[in-house]
Amino acid sequence: MVSAAVDENSCGEDFRAGFVSLIGRPNVGKSTLLNRILGEKIAIVTDKPQTTRNRIVGIRNLPDAQLVLVDTPGLHTPRGLLNEALVEASQNAWRDADLALILLEAGSGRLRRGEKEILEQARTGTVPFFVVLNKIDALEATRPEALLGLPMVRELSEDFALDESLVFFLSALKGTGVDDLVAAAVARLPRHPPYFPDDVQTEISERFWVQEVIREQVFELCREEIPYAVAVEIDYYRDLGERLSIGATIHVEQNSQKGIIIGRGGSMLKRIGTRARRAIEAFVGIPVYLELHVSVARNWTKKPGLLKRFGYQG
Repeated sequence: MVSAAVDENSCGEDFRAGFVSLIGRPNVGKSTLLNRILGEKIAIVTDKPQTTRNRIVGIRNLPDAQLVLVDTPGLHTPRGLLNEALVEASQNAWRDADLALILLEAGSGRLRRGEKEILEQARTGTVPFFVVLNKIDALEATRPEALLGLPMVRELSEDFALDESLVFFLSALKGTGVDDLVAAAVARLPRHPPYFPDDVQTEISERFWVQEVIREQVFELCREEIPYAVAVEIDYYRDLGERLSIGATIHVEQNSQKGIIIGRGGSMLKRIGTRARRAIEAFVGIPVYLELHVSVARNWTKKPGLLKRFGYQG
């Protein structure tokens, strides 16, 4: 959270600052890229689509610039109230940005329909954008000439008249090409004083981050048995100086899902809690007591009141 006022006089006239939104379809690597640019794990990452549900803001401070990075839920055709809320969050972040980074998966062949729709929206919109072809580490050949010969690149040039200077190849997982992207993004930002103090790395609170870490462990450990309709709510968060005491409830939609998360004799819930506690302790640097409960909020993804309560509607 912002902890101090920004001293605008400490920056020169050439200082640049702006909001950079990460846009793309689900599971294309937006959260991985955010974490890579920041050098810190702010957004949770799993291989399940729609892991990111909220507007996650990370701040990258440089000597002459500040990038306010906004990770967004993946753009997709919404089905149901939860998905509608996720798409709306992405669109709002895009409209408010100074620069959009549109992520595509480099090895996915030709552009898919949803990707073409995103690119058409970008081409006809007013927000400057780069196209970022991610996951080049999964390709057999990563030489520049091979990358420029990808069918997707030809489509970007022929169908969307996109100049090569606006296309970036990188691996968010390995870090390849990320520095070049950051430098280009800085050059496109407006001259503006920083929006946040230079010791702030994220706009999200510790409480929210803890919720996300717990939800990440549910995804990782329960895998296919639990759908993504899991919400986590903090019951109490007490800073006792030398340790944190945290209580949280994991909400699911069905009784059968509750049984899976608890596990035989509480074994699965214990594993979730242990892994989440270790991640939190590594982040805050002090011991953590973590108490978890599981509750059934039946069909919460279809109920506006529960969606708002769990933070997915304004």
